[in-house]
Amino acid sequence: MPATRSPRTSPRTSPHASPNSTAGHAKREESEELPDSTGWSASLYNKTASFVYSSPFVAPVLDLLNAQPGEKILDVGCGSAEVSLDIQRVVSQQSGGVVVGMDASESMIVKAKANGLKHAFVCDAHDLIVPDEIYAWIGNGSDARFDAAFSNATLHWCKRDPLAVLQGVKRVLKPEGRFVAEMGGFMNCIGVRSALYAAVRSRGYDPALYDPWYFPSMEDYVKLLVTAGFEPTHMSLTPRITPLPAGLFEWLRLFARNSFLRIFDDAEAAKIIEEVVENCRVDCQDAGGNWAMTYMRLRFSAVLKK
Repeated sequence: MPATRSPRTSPRTSPHASPNSTAGHAKREESEELPDSTGWSASLYNKTASFVYSSPFVAPVLDLLNAQPGEKILDVGCGSAEVSLDIQRVVSQQSGGVVVGMDASESMIVKAKANGLKHAFVCDAHDLIVPDEIYAWIGNGSDARFDAAFSNATLHWCKRDPLAVLQGVKRVLKPEGRFVAEMGGFMNCIGVRSALYAAVRSRGYDPALYDPWYFPSMEDYVKLLVTAGFEPTHMSLTPRITPLPAGLFEWLRLFARNSFLRIFDDAEAAKIIEEVVENCRVDCQDAGGNWAMTYMRLRFSAVLKK
């Protein structure tokens, strides 16, 4: 979920493919919410990628977090707060327990509050600053820090300066506070990412300059955590076959159009998306017409050193 601002300078409409374009992608709805200034739309995300916060997929990282009643937890990249609210139900069983959400997307924060997350704010994770009113609300002195920070499906969007993100998390944690997260890791979206690179390169651009994703290896991320002052207590890289109920076209429209393909106009972006879909069909669509991708989930827990 977005926790960093897109390099785009203004909102774009989403690509509308021609009538004879790749079959099977959903018709666009006239009332569909346009992306905000970061390139994200909460309604489109919920429609296309609700699997991100589905119970089976978030259970492993929530087990790793092991939230306790009474804890104060910051959700970095909370999106529309479905997972934040799951954590809130646990910590609120004891007085003082609370979850605060942050996200770079105003659209996501508006939806998070509408869903019932009382305290949430807009912020780029690269420049994490918790508003004074949040600190004033959660406690005084040493209590005005978080017991834990949590993040799901966000850190792989923080490519500009991953270390700055960890340093920001460090600032908001209590001594020996923990950071628990899941993100895309090495080999995430394998095949689809390569197809995007090939399509962008064939049009005369260097895809590495526009690739928005940061998919580190376990070894690389351990080094970052240690540099930032954390002691890793768990690190794993797990493959996960991820069904795409809306199809690969819609996945690309949501996750690549306003990031990887931001330099292209709508017509050319639609052509690229269709090209990638066709090139990936042999590996990502089964005989029944169902789409899926190989995700690699980097999951970790780390404790802030004294």
